[in-house]
Amino acid sequence: MTEQLLSSARAALRAAPPVGDPAYRRYCGALAEHLTDSWPLVLKANEEDVARAERRGLSPVLVERLRLTEGHLDGLLRLIDAVTAELGPATAPAPPVPIGDWGELRRVAKPLGVVFMVYEARPTVTVEGALIPVVVGNSVLLRGGKEMADTDAALATAVHGALVSAGLPAGLVSVVEDPDRSVLRELLRRPDAVDVLIPRGSPALIDHCRSAGSVPVIASGGGVNHLYVHGSADLARAAAIALDSKLAEPSACNTLELVLVDEHVAEDFVGELVRTGADVTLKLGGGLRARPGGGVRIAELAPHDLGREFLEPTIGVLPVTGVDAAVEHVRRYGSAHTEGVVSADGDVVERFTRGVDAAAVVVNGSLRLHDGPTLGLGSEISISTGRLHVRGPVTVSALLTHTWVVEARGALRAERGH
Repeated sequence: MTEQLLSSARAALRAAPPVGDPAYRRYCGALAEHLTDSWPLVLKANEEDVARAERRGLSPVLVERLRLTEGHLDGLLRLIDAVTAELGPATAPAPPVPIGDWGELRRVAKPLGVVFMVYEARPTVTVEGALIPVVVGNSVLLRGGKEMADTDAALATAVHGALVSAGLPAGLVSVVEDPDRSVLRELLRRPDAVDVLIPRGSPALIDHCRSAGSVPVIASGGGVNHLYVHGSADLARAAAIALDSKLAEPSACNTLELVLVDEHVAEDFVGELVRTGADVTLKLGGGLRARPGGGVRIAELAPHDLGREFLEPTIGVLPVTGVDAAVEHVRRYGSAHTEGVVSADGDVVERFTRGVDAAAVVVNGSLRLHDGPTLGLGSEISISTGRLHVRGPVTVSALLTHTWVVEARGALRAERGH
């Protein structure tokens, strides 16, 4: 099965038209139509997956992550519209550059190749994976969690119908249906046939993909993200920033896990959080105490909570002695994804942003601003925490490489004199 998957993906890659061909824009329109038409069948399949997950005792957070609604279709259609608009700028030919008096240099966009995406039970990622890499000519293997097998099968039918309607090879998108881990292990060890791996999910999943395979990785990393609140900050605004960084999507990769707050304002900051009455659990460390209020619940921050993703409406709060201690904590426990600082002191902001290594550092704002569309960078397939090729939002243009075309006009190296 593995060899067939890989040979089909490579054959589709070679048969696909070049980057910028009108067929990719047609595919966007066809995908919107096929998804809309097939959505009732997708929802029916998803109901089966959700019911099975509930019978297996999956946590409510994971079940909700698995569930699809009409609202998800609206979001996917907006994504398709956005990607369609981004195609032109991302694939426009670069102007030629003169080379001395003898030639011309052109940069021609090319797809990365065969992209293998591994992710957990998020059905919307199946559509994102079938869209964003494919519109720039990549061939994609999609391996989602076994919990959404029926949903993936229904989505694959819609995607393949859209590819055929657009005149593209149906093999550009393949859903890996076999849930056996041996299939995953084999694919991870095939750098000869897979050009890039994009894992999305828990730190455990990403670490496994890195350690068990030899395929180059664009890794999103875990979202162990921190917010440092300096003593100069407006504490009410800092509390609002902390809550906005968490509550809308408690399990997202750019969500907040732990607030590091200067110890001399820590109690006042916790008081501001409690006054909001938000539906949140505050885990307090360093001797902090508070009474619950409204929807705010109080618990103790345990040692094992440091460096952890809560994946629920929970925020830890830990007093620190200052910016240097905050930076040191982030260096020890952070996942290099998204960090934030709230301060009215420019020197403190500078020390934090220089000292912390992350794909993004947000100054005086919500961590959830670290998002391709929100930042005006374009639609994203993931947020990379790596150092090579791309860091931060992995947009359409990041899924391209290039060929240098040298118009030499008969020039010889021997005649160039160096």
